[in-house]
Amino acid sequence: MRKLRSQLWTRKEGQDPDGGLNAAGRASYNRENDANLKPPQPEGGPRRDSFCARSAGQMKMWPEAAEDPDSRLRKARRAWNC
Repeated sequence: MRKLRSQLWTRKEGQDPDGGLNAAGRASYNRENDANLKPPQPEGGPRRDSFCARSAGQMKMWPEAAEDPDSRLRKARRAWNC
C-alpha cells in the first residue's frame, strides 16, 4: 500500500527559508484549495499594505513570535518589507 504524504505547501520543501511559501509550495496550495496565491509584493502596492496591516495585528496576538527574529511571522514581514 502506498504511503500518503501531506501536501507540499505544509512540508519544508514547499516553504521558503526566508518566510512564506516558495513557488512550488504556492503551486501545491493553489491545486489543493482552488486558490490563486501570488508571490510577495515587496515593492509596494495595496496587497503589501493590506498584508502589513494584518501581520501587525498578528505581532500583537503572538508576542513570542514578535520577539523571535527567526519566527515565520517575522520572516514573512521581512520578505514583504513591512
